[in-house]
Amino acid sequence: MIKVSTDKNKLDISFIQSFLKDIYWTAPRTIEEVQTAIDASFCFGIYLDEKQIGFARVITDYVVFGYVMDVFIIEEHRGKGYSSVLIKTMMNEPALKEIKLWRLGTTDAHFLYKKFGFTALNHPEKMMEKVIK
Repeated sequence: MIKVSTDKNKLDISFIQSFLKDIYWTAPRTIEEVQTAIDASFCFGIYLDEKQIGFARVITDYVVFGYVMDVFIIEEHRGKGYSSVLIKTMMNEPALKEIKLWRLGTTDAHFLYKKFGFTALNHPEKMMEKVIK
């Protein structure tokens, strides 16, 4: 049975760090950095028969802005609709219902996020960033 939980106590930090340490959008990330990010975010774990198979988090002020980060389903469970379950749960989370502007970055999952109303930026010329390497 598939279940999504926002209980941070259920999250398997080692599992999450093991996935994130080698993925293109975050590498490298220590277990301490993963814990800090989780502590500062609204998190979602997705579980199949009580075993964690994925994760997502939202950085938010709970009113104006939410930024979706670190969304993943482990490879052996991809293609089964679990990422859609995860994102749908996130978008319907009562604690996040007031958010007016959602953002995220993706290289290869546009098809997933489009199902939930995400589009390309209306005014990318207004966006700026500072990258520290």
